[in-house]
Amino acid sequence: MEATPIQNPVLRGFNPDPSAIRRGEDYYVVTSTFEWFPGVMIHHSRNLADWEPVSRPLDSLPFLDLAGCAASAGVWAPNLSWSDGSFWLVYTNVLSVQYPFKDVENWLTTAPSIEGPWSQPVFLNASGFDPALFHDDDGRKWLVNMNWDYRPGTNRFGGILIQEYRPDLRSLFGPVRTLHPPKGLREGSNLYKKDGMYYLLVAEGGTGTEHAALMSRSRSLFGPYEDDPSGPFLTSRFDPTWPLQKAGHASIVETTEGEWYVFHLAGRPIPSKGRYPLGRETCIQKFDWSHDGWPRLSHGDIRPALAVQPPKNMAELMTPDAGIARSSGPASPTGSASPTGSARSTGSARSTGSARSTGSARSVHDDFDAPALSIHFNSLRVPLGPESLSLTERPGWLRLKGGESLYSKRRQSLVARRVQSFRFTATTCAEFRSDHFKRTAGLICLYDHENFYYLALGADDAGNPRLRIVSSANGDYRESDETPYDGGRIHLKADVDWDRLSFSWSTDGAAWTRIGGDHDFSTLSDEYCREGWFTGAMVGLCCQDLTGGRRHADFDYFDYIEREAAG
Repeated sequence: MEATPIQNPVLRGFNPDPSAIRRGEDYYVVTSTFEWFPGVMIHHSRNLADWEPVSRPLDSLPFLDLAGCAASAGVWAPNLSWSDGSFWLVYTNVLSVQYPFKDVENWLTTAPSIEGPWSQPVFLNASGFDPALFHDDDGRKWLVNMNWDYRPGTNRFGGILIQEYRPDLRSLFGPVRTLHPPKGLREGSNLYKKDGMYYLLVAEGGTGTEHAALMSRSRSLFGPYEDDPSGPFLTSRFDPTWPLQKAGHASIVETTEGEWYVFHLAGRPIPSKGRYPLGRETCIQKFDWSHDGWPRLSHGDIRPALAVQPPKNMAELMTPDAGIARSSGPASPTGSASPTGSARSTGSARSTGSARSTGSARSVHDDFDAPALSIHFNSLRVPLGPESLSLTERPGWLRLKGGESLYSKRRQSLVARRVQSFRFTATTCAEFRSDHFKRTAGLICLYDHENFYYLALGADDAGNPRLRIVSSANGDYRESDETPYDGGRIHLKADVDWDRLSFSWSTDGAAWTRIGGDHDFSTLSDEYCREGWFTGAMVGLCCQDLTGGRRHADFDYFDYIEREAAG
């Protein structure tokens, strides 16, 4: 039987900066989460085609507190490795991005299982971002990270640093060396060892359309490192019409049968707009080693392929399309200390409500019957404890208690999931009685605190129920299309078709009434937003109470339906 090709992207929507490893027959990929909480998303696969989210390691305040962080700050470029019976996760927490400075902290946590429990994080350094841990075959461990140079007249990308990590000391130890001197815009480094050579894989060219993956190598750990004489082995910078743009920031794995694959980020623009509302996604390519020891993509090009041949021994593991998935069980660790901030997990965090990441259009229905939110949901910057969110006060409903404004960088009562298709519908049923214009709740599509479209339930000055569209475009706040309704149970819907977003409402979930005209969904993208640069569009539910009274809204369900998975 001929194997079904793996379709790219394998992790659709906002899933950038992949770091991939194999542990036995299991493959894991971690991706960046920036200001969204919990921090770090880990996906699992047995065949490199079908991926399932399984763990969110940074899921409580002792591990991560992003209150006040800028859009697209927070958790950058996590790196996963395996050694000495444990998973090792290093990551950057970006505290400030006020140019020319970047205040960052690099941390390490370990776990015996991918689901945890994860150890209390160890502070490593603050010299730059994109850390990776290399375990040499002599047992020593080395941290590499790019060096941020804020001084005028310098290359801000100040080279790649290396320093030994001592597990017995739980700290870095010894001299800091420059592994790779400043050269262009190089970051996202990973170290590997093969056939006695040290290979340094870097991202170069920035994370936009000039992005690329380049390999260097040396006989010595500390260099000097020689660049691949052919230049980047993976990029789409030379072809602006290619469907997968921004290709770079890569990580390589070897299969059990000795085949090699590279994971990398890429983006798919809306052709008519040149914007990427799905954000930077994770793709996979097969590659071979040339006769002189350099990586070359197996399809004979440097541009990323849309379809990739799976490993020879995995054809029988390819699964059919998932269809409708229902959230009928807990998708976050059952030891949760709060609905979005779990305690250290000792059991599986696999989501029973997840659909496969590739293949036909997926539908996910969540009845909010589980004791914890689905692993697909995220909050902004901090976990939502019982003062903000409850799944038990009204069983079968998600209760959000009114929080700060949508412009707040501290504590919002908002949960959202990644948008993973250019064509989708999101629907919910809400009950919310507002008596003041400062009390609102509803269905939201957003990129960051300054860019969103919001179908909001609220009230007029006399306290009468009103439905309106609230929007913000780089801080230009507007309210429009105010419509009266009876104040009872109401269904809300967002339909997205590429760059067009429309809202509708219904009293019975069957007969829908359009409210307002089309909105430009493409503005929810890196290319449009003035502060956020690295994430992607999200869709979800929220509630605000700017009186401080914490008036709550109840949501009976949330449907996310993709009308065409591949766009």
